[in-house]
Amino acid sequence: MLSVVVVLVALLFLAPFGYLVLEAIGSGSRFVDIITSSSIRRPLANSLVLAGTVSLTCAAVGTLLAVLVMRTDLPWRGSWRLLLALPLVMPSFVAATAFVAAFGRGGLIPALPRPEGFWGAYVVLTLLSYPYVYLPVVGRLSSTSPSAEEASRLLGRGPLRTLLRVLLPQLRPAVLGGALLVFLYVLSDFGAVSLLRYDTITRVLYASRLLDPALSLTLGLLLGAIALAVALAAARIAGDDVTGRSRAGRLPRYALRRWRWPSCLLVALPVAAGLAAPVAVFVVWVVRGSSTVGVGYSGLGDDLGFLAEPTLGSSAAALAAAVAAMVVVLPVAYLSVRRATWWTGLSAAVVSSVFALPGIVVALALVAWAVSAPRSFAPLYQSFPLLILGYVLHFGAQSLRSSQAAIGSVPAALDESASVLGAGARRRFVTIDLPLILPGVLAGGGLVLLSTLKELPATLLLAPTGFETLATTIWNAAEDGFYAEVGIASLVLLLLSALLTWILVLRPAQRG
Repeated sequence: MLSVVVVLVALLFLAPFGYLVLEAIGSGSRFVDIITSSSIRRPLANSLVLAGTVSLTCAAVGTLLAVLVMRTDLPWRGSWRLLLALPLVMPSFVAATAFVAAFGRGGLIPALPRPEGFWGAYVVLTLLSYPYVYLPVVGRLSSTSPSAEEASRLLGRGPLRTLLRVLLPQLRPAVLGGALLVFLYVLSDFGAVSLLRYDTITRVLYASRLLDPALSLTLGLLLGAIALAVALAAARIAGDDVTGRSRAGRLPRYALRRWRWPSCLLVALPVAAGLAAPVAVFVVWVVRGSSTVGVGYSGLGDDLGFLAEPTLGSSAAALAAAVAAMVVVLPVAYLSVRRATWWTGLSAAVVSSVFALPGIVVALALVAWAVSAPRSFAPLYQSFPLLILGYVLHFGAQSLRSSQAAIGSVPAALDESASVLGAGARRRFVTIDLPLILPGVLAGGGLVLLSTLKELPATLLLAPTGFETLATTIWNAAEDGFYAEVGIASLVLLLLSALLTWILVLRPAQRG
């Protein structure tokens, strides 16, 4: 029965690819001409280089930050644990705009150069993307066994050797999964790279979506094919390295001693650059807006009632998408780890690869399928369920990778022992597996939640008439040039994200 569910989920995630393939076939010989065109080689190379370097950096940064807040006596660990996750919620186009306004001539910090080109995109996307690694590793660290680390310390190994030789191998699945998400996210990003003047394949895709749809859809299919290949390669590299030990006992805490305050400074750097700097820009926009008169929000003293409906819309959509994604991809995660075969691995790779497709491509595919469906399915078009489906298809990979790492951390011996004692498969999963994997599954759901809160293209195309989110409010205000409204809506988005992330993800993972 579970195998049938996995196949159905994989077919569901193939829907965007099916749409792209049919459109590519319809374009005839142009498909080959586009793929072999010299004009896309440089943007494609730029995309791959940027995605590779950012993902490697985020793997190192996200892992280090997670270990510091979960395994050491770092000052104010609880606050850092929450603040480090928040850069993920900022839409890339808003964050890039804030960074451009913050630095360089005429900015809040004119001494620092304005970000642009490869290095600008690299720094900005790294600051926005490291939580893709940080959150799954935090979830994994909350369920690792302290016994192996305690044994290492009893054998005379110091804290550093214990971390490198004992703890990091247990974190490898979560790190690889998070790095894959970063790679796919950067590959599909358009807002930041376009504002920072770095030519990537998504720039060509978006620029041609109206004038040359065949080119746009073919490039979307190319991105999907690259993502599928990378996901399969990542699964092969991970191999059988998904073992771990279930948590039993209090997690160890390492003393930083003379490195305590330098470590605190190290943790503060990404928070200052990736969160405090954009927030400062948002506040300046709000304050400056108070001296202007115009349509919409005009700064301090204005009524904030216009944000009530978008806030409720964002909360409802994000929670629904997070829960739906966790439920939908959990069977795929379970079978791809516990009963690994070529087809379960392929199913997991299909789920992962959709994340590399730009949101507008996923939305166009769903619109095309909904419009061409039988009349009985007509109510699905521009409905809330179709919007949630779009979120699940686009962000399901985030929940999948975190769930796979969590499931791999539970030793199969526990399941085998319970089976010998007469427990059925369902009872074993509910009583043994689920409590142990829950922090990791919730971490994946948290990634989906944060990504849904900031998602824009799919929301604009799939949302029911009159449905508003904070992301669409920010977009509309930015288009109209009302930066005070952009600033206050972005601040509300961050506060909402902080509240939901703490309640649903970080609090369950907190241990003392």
